[in-house]
Amino acid sequence: MLLELNIRDFAIIDRLNLQFDPGFNVLTGETGAGKSIIIDALGTLRGDKPDPTFVRAGSTVARVEGIFSLDDCPEVAPLLQEFGLLDESDDQIIVAREINAATGRSVARINGRAVNTATLKEIGGRLVDIHGQHEGVSLFNVKTHLDILDRFGNLLPLRAEVGGVVDRLRQVRQQLDDLRRSELRRQDRIEELQYQIEEIEAANLRAGEEEELLRERTLVQNGAKVTALVNTAYQLLAEGDGAPGAASVTDSLGSVVGAIDDLARFDPTVSPTLELANELLFRMEDLAASLRDYRDNLEFDSGRMEAIEERFLLLRTLQRKYGGTIEELLVSVEAARVELDRLLHSAEHLADLEAQEAKVLAQLGQLAGTLSQQRQTAGKELSRRIEQSMTDLAMPHVKFEVSLAHASDARGVTISGKSGADGHGGRLAFDKTGVDRVEFMISPNPGEPLKPLARIASGGESARLLLAMKSILSLVDVVPALVFDEVDVGVGGRAGSVVGEKLWAMTNNHQVLCITHLPQVAAFGDAHYTIRKQIEGGRTRSAVTPLAWDGRIDEVAEMLDGVPISEASRQSAKTMLDRAATFKRQQSKRSEPEQLAIIGDTQ
Repeated sequence: MLLELNIRDFAIIDRLNLQFDPGFNVLTGETGAGKSIIIDALGTLRGDKPDPTFVRAGSTVARVEGIFSLDDCPEVAPLLQEFGLLDESDDQIIVAREINAATGRSVARINGRAVNTATLKEIGGRLVDIHGQHEGVSLFNVKTHLDILDRFGNLLPLRAEVGGVVDRLRQVRQQLDDLRRSELRRQDRIEELQYQIEEIEAANLRAGEEEELLRERTLVQNGAKVTALVNTAYQLLAEGDGAPGAASVTDSLGSVVGAIDDLARFDPTVSPTLELANELLFRMEDLAASLRDYRDNLEFDSGRMEAIEERFLLLRTLQRKYGGTIEELLVSVEAARVELDRLLHSAEHLADLEAQEAKVLAQLGQLAGTLSQQRQTAGKELSRRIEQSMTDLAMPHVKFEVSLAHASDARGVTISGKSGADGHGGRLAFDKTGVDRVEFMISPNPGEPLKPLARIASGGESARLLLAMKSILSLVDVVPALVFDEVDVGVGGRAGSVVGEKLWAMTNNHQVLCITHLPQVAAFGDAHYTIRKQIEGGRTRSAVTPLAWDGRIDEVAEMLDGVPISEASRQSAKTMLDRAATFKRQQSKRSEPEQLAIIGDTQ
């Protein structure tokens, strides 16, 4: 929930610090006093686009900071950890945003670390949700109706399961489509693959062959020098340097060994030295033998260089033709064998894929059918609750219905008891959400047929419908702080108390902030703030004051009858506040299901 809001140099607010109650917070004041400015400030924290005009005249930067508790934000902590924005000891999240007046650019920080706008929206949107009298656009957008219904019915896990089966079906169908397309040029592809396999196999490629050829080519190109070098090394080791009477290295080392052997007869302590000398002599003899064998095996055929170059040419040709290294060519020929086998046995493979398709389609039909049935049940319950809620809001004749429609598709899924409009054998179009096309229908007046919500609801009806929907959906809404900006516009005084009851009832699951002009709504606040314009030093500023009991009486009285406040209006305000307090006390004594019932069904 939102613990504290700090605003500096934002519009007509120079300095503001607000600490909020965990329950129902109401903000009241005259039009233009700055109530909606607070909503705009909160909007910047959830990632709304900043406006340089938000910066207070004469200031260079506007700053908004919100401190939120993580205790009631189960989805936020893992997200913060994913972005590296949370330490283990943190139990709060601080979201701040600065707007530059000169450039219009903003800088957002979460727990002191700069984040981009996408991250701010991802996290801020899970901390606070703002609903205004003109912000129910999503409710009147038919594309959102399916999500609303599934959230209400707790059907998102089943929908995700349907989506997984749809993914598997699409994979199988992609393989089928590829195989069927390949059938059109099957024989050509078979011949192409056979030629590729035969050509690569005929080359007898070996992994590492290219490196071996490079080494051999280097030796052949430098044959004379190689021969001279090995002869020189062997001669020095085994024969001497060719000078008359010159001893070889091994002969000289043998003499050294003999001398040390004689020495050891007089001084046994040199025995380790003798062992070392003998080991060196043996190694030197091994080295001479190795060089001799290397020399004797040297063959520099004059025609070998031509053979090496021809082999290189063949390798380069294959690499250019089929791409990759020798190792990759060997892998590609294995892949070609697999594809060739599939093509040669395409009928069997096609039958196997078709069997898989039928199996997955049957599984999808069962799951999508179950999901559709549960949506029908949830839709009836949602309709019932909304109609009851609209009755509470002084619209007793409203009829609301969740319409589930289906489209036909020859490649669709079969579901028992359902068929498409043009009868493709009962096959229905589907996507990852299932087979249903959901739209909210409404009839606000008796005798009128149900029509799409977006085309029938008036401004006042929209506000009340939005409130009814939000009060019901708050039960499944995971965003901890809900902000309502004058959603009671168009609601008459007779329904005002019901609006207050419903907003207050949402605090079972959420913290609620509400800007209101209705005294009946303000009376239900757990915390009440008044917003006033003040002129100091020739500058206009907004000031927010938390109200105690007496202050609330005066504020509600002013909302009832204006100023000056009469004793009668003050008494009426006190009665209204007492009535709301009594209602809340009674509700607090009820069980949790009874408390939640008021959200959708007033007891």
